[in-house]
Amino acid sequence: MNVTERFLRYVSFDTQSDEAGTTTPTTEKQKVLGAALAAELSQIGLQNAHMDQYGYVYAALPATPGCEGVPCMGLIAHMDTSPDAPGADVRARIVDYRGGDIVLNEEKNLVMREKEFESLARYRGQRLIVTDGTTLLGADDKAGVAEIISAVEYLAAHPEIPHGRIAVGITPDEEVGQGSDHFNVEGFGAAVAYTVDGGELGELEYENFNAANAGVFIHGVNIHPGSAKNKLKNALLIGVEFAGLLPPAETPAHTEGYEGFYHLHNMRGDETQTELHFLIRDHDREKFEAKKQFLTQAADFLNAKYGKGTVEVIIKDSYYNMKEQIEPHMYLIHRARAAMEKAGVKPLEVPIRGGTDGARLSYMGLPCPNLSTGGVNFHGVHEYIPVESMEKMVEVLIHLATAE
Repeated sequence: MNVTERFLRYVSFDTQSDEAGTTTPTTEKQKVLGAALAAELSQIGLQNAHMDQYGYVYAALPATPGCEGVPCMGLIAHMDTSPDAPGADVRARIVDYRGGDIVLNEEKNLVMREKEFESLARYRGQRLIVTDGTTLLGADDKAGVAEIISAVEYLAAHPEIPHGRIAVGITPDEEVGQGSDHFNVEGFGAAVAYTVDGGELGELEYENFNAANAGVFIHGVNIHPGSAKNKLKNALLIGVEFAGLLPPAETPAHTEGYEGFYHLHNMRGDETQTELHFLIRDHDREKFEAKKQFLTQAADFLNAKYGKGTVEVIIKDSYYNMKEQIEPHMYLIHRARAAMEKAGVKPLEVPIRGGTDGARLSYMGLPCPNLSTGGVNFHGVHEYIPVESMEKMVEVLIHLATAE
């Protein structure tokens, strides 16, 4: 089975995680693919291939003779897909792309237009895997899973290629920020690792956002509007006022590169109780802490205006910039860069405007930069991935694993 066939098989599994889930994994359906992956890894010759009680899949390819002393390297991807777009009944197909617009679904008039998705121009002459426009594709991160398993399958079938022990880990729930919660770093047995969870071919990432989630809870007083003067304290309007206090230019729509942001991603309630939920992101740790402090100060301002206890802010850190943990191990970046160049891929070192399992794993004692998968337009119905990019990433991973 080649990487494309493997990927198309994996996307047929519905593995969306659930932000509101209270189990581990947050959806049982992730375990269906997990069990299939464990069986496949065992079949291609990896040792101790299994899925644990939390839905994590582990396996290891033994070192070739003479390479037993080479430090173990890990390769990690996640099996869940984002809750941001429909993920069941994915209808994937391969388009021989020659340029122009791609009709995803003629019946529903769903079109991916080249003028709106400029990245398409870079892939003229390649084979693109797309959806029918009603679901996401799932290249984030089933492409990473397929590339890792294809690479270790090749190495298992070619014992003449020298390599140390290679540990494979497939996680659930990455998309809802819980992919590392129950990762068994000690049992994994790797000295270092790479997540294969990035975007377009060549991306090499070891810097990511510091991240926190903030819940803002507004406690109002509801009075009949006919007799509300000087009595009504409308939680909805106070919530809008709170959001209006934040810097308007520091939102995802106005930032790029290393620029951080506040992102209001959920707001609900009524006059009595209203909730606002924010993502706080910044690569710079001091600016990150300042953003959290600003939310607290905004709450203090409104409490002084409307009364103590009107606005409550609860902030929870999610992950931190992996750069602090990777810098003492920069050989990982040099090694990845060399593997890409050997495969004919131009490395593109970019900061992640998000996070990966690798960010948290790096703080759990497993230095873990991130590599590209080749996918584009993640988390939406316009997601696609070039076949050629997946094939190149398999080559990259084989070079990365080779002991020299």
